[in-house]
Amino acid sequence: MAEHGIELKGSSFTLSVVHIAEQDINEVKRLLAEKIAVAPAFFRAAPLVINIEKLLQAPDFTALAKTLRELDLVPVGITGAKDDATRAAARAAGLAVISSGKATTVAPAAAIEPKEPPAELLNLPNTKVHRGPVRSGQQLYAPNGSLVVLGSVSNGAEVIADDSVHIYGQLRGRAVAGAKGNESARIYCQQLMAELVSVAGHYQISAGLQGEHWEQAVTISLVDEQLTFDLL
Repeated sequence: MAEHGIELKGSSFTLSVVHIAEQDINEVKRLLAEKIAVAPAFFRAAPLVINIEKLLQAPDFTALAKTLRELDLVPVGITGAKDDATRAAARAAGLAVISSGKATTVAPAAAIEPKEPPAELLNLPNTKVHRGPVRSGQQLYAPNGSLVVLGSVSNGAEVIADDSVHIYGQLRGRAVAGAKGNESARIYCQQLMAELVSVAGHYQISAGLQGEHWEQAVTISLVDEQLTFDLL
């Protein structure tokens, strides 16, 4: 029962993590701006965790957070801090100190038989075709067209297209369609087990996907600014 109109509960969310290996904040801003230009609708007002483990010394957290906000990002906290002084400096700048936690083992889903895409899909102008799995840490991007993956997308992998994303296998990682705001873009996958799906900047994370469409073949579209899921 809620007490005094509030209730605290444990939960989990999928957050983007930016790994910073550059001490110069202006250079960080330039590199991030290039990254955002790939999928501006997806990154708009996106919550972000800053991983600083590759830095030799703590950055100016106040200036760094200000820079991220100037890019229309929402800095939530940091991870990868090596000492208490760094953690204290981050907290003083209004950032949470987040532990990355231990890696977890994901139970395998039932094997699926990959389908062959129609030949006309592979021959569409500006369509990028990737044969084989997309492994953790990989990112594929199809500018000004669609992306077809003839294989599965692993946890920690990301597939992005300015138009639609077609996955002929399991989708465990992140899929972003309509990266530059194309609201008619769609996501198609043979088995939905995603960390995150997004169409034209509207997204849903894993916790909200685990319903009737979980582990099913689906198409995801944007209708009246809401993600809509239909079985294939």
